Order: sequence, then structure tokens, then C-alpha cells
Amino acid sequence: MGAAVLLGCAAIALGPAAALVLLTVAAEPLLVIVLVAGAFFWLLSLLAASLLWSVSVRLSGREDAALLLLGAAAAVLLQELCRFACFKMLKKADEGLATLSEDGRSPISLRQMAYVSGLSFGIISGAFSITNILADSAGPGTVGIHGDSPYYFITSAFLTMALVLLHTFWGIIFFDACERRRAGGLGLVVGSHLLTSGLTFLNPWYEASLGPIFILTFCTGLWAFSTAGGSFRNVLKCLSCKQEPEGQAMLYSALQVPPE
Repeated sequence: MGAAVLLGCAAIALGPAAALVLLTVAAEPLLVIVLVAGAFFWLLSLLAASLLWSVSVRLSGREDAALLLLGAAAAVLLQELCRFACFKMLKKADEGLATLSEDGRSPISLRQMAYVSGLSFGIISGAFSITNILADSAGPGTVGIHGDSPYYFITSAFLTMALVLLHTFWGIIFFDACERRRAGGLGLVVGSHLLTSGLTFLNPWYEASLGPIFILTFCTGLWAFSTAGGSFRNVLKCLSCKQEPEGQAMLYSALQVPPE
């Protein structure tokens, strides 16, 4: 039973991210490099947040809820600061790749970098947040035997999945806002990240945290889709699975030489 819970929660939490990596990133070596670079910047934010937390606890001599809230907010701000540093580095790399190419164009676009770096932020963040929970889910023990919620593992998996998707969407929106110099977009990304982190403090009242976070994920996904240039018409074309008719080839083959 413990193995089934572990595999199920791991599939829920990291399955969508693994599918995105295999389908959209793994085949492109440059995108794999961007994926690793994004994970490195997130790890830098984790290191900075850990050092800040250690210093704060030593100076204050306490670990109460107020300090935990401040620590979570500082960790979010450090993550967004490292996301900005990642943007600056990838922007320089994009310009360098453009100068090295024969046609003066970079082999990957900045939007692709934004998507992959956001995905890497989400994967590494989700992996760190769910690893210990998955280890405990393997047993031994029974969740909820002392009156606690029996849905701890499954809700943690869904929260991790939402966090991975949110980081992916935030990366797209954040990079676009930096490129277009839109402070409002940056503020909304940081604000929604702080809101998501704050909602997790409502656990184990999962109805008050999981529902709003998934609503926020859906709305942020629509925003990122629009930012990336998507349209409802393209979605309908994708869902219809209809190929574009080869009208040009058919017309040319049907052309006949006019009689003299």
C-alpha cells in the first residue's frame, strides 16, 4: 500500500512536468542547458533563503509563526530575484547565439527560454517540496490515525503539481514583462507568488488552500497562454486534429496550360 501511495503521489506531483520535459525539451540540447541553468538559479535562491533563515533564528532566538511568515515571504522574493538574474543571463546568451549564427538569428527564442526556465524553477521547487513527503508516504504508518486529515499525501501532491505549473506560467509572464519593461506584470507575478505561498499556511484546511490555488493556476495559465501569443482559434485547430489542406499543391497540379 505504501508503494502504491508513493508512486501515485509522485505521478500526480511530477508527472505533468516530466511529460513536458520529454515532449518539449529533451530533444533540444540548448533547451536542456536552459533547463539546468534555471534549476541552478533556483538553488541559489534556496541557499540564500536558508542562510537568511539561519541568521534570523540565531539573532531573534525564536521560531514562531510570525518569523515563519516573514521567512516564506523572503524566500519568494529571493526566488523572483534569481528569476530576474536568470532572465538577464539568458538574454545575454540569446544575443551571443544570434551573433554566432549565420543568419543573425538565435536558434531558440526568448519565449522558449522563458518557458523552459520557468519549468525548471517549477521542477526543482516541486522536487524539494515533495521528496520528504514521498519518503514518508512509503510507510510504515497510517495517515489520520490520530484524527489528522487522511488526505495529506494526495493534497500535497496536487499542491506540488499546481506549484510546478505556476512556476512555468510565471516564467513566461515574468520574462515578457522584463522584455517589454512592464512593471505591472512583474508586480502581479510577485504578488501571485506571495499569495500562493501564503495560502499554504491555511493547511490542513485544504478546502481553503487547494481550491484558490488551482483557480489561480488556471487564471495564470490563461494569462501565460495569451502572453505567449496563443489564441482560441489555435486551440480549436489543435483539438480538431485536422491537418491543413495542401491547397497550394493541389492548385498547382490542377493548373493547365491555356490553349493558344
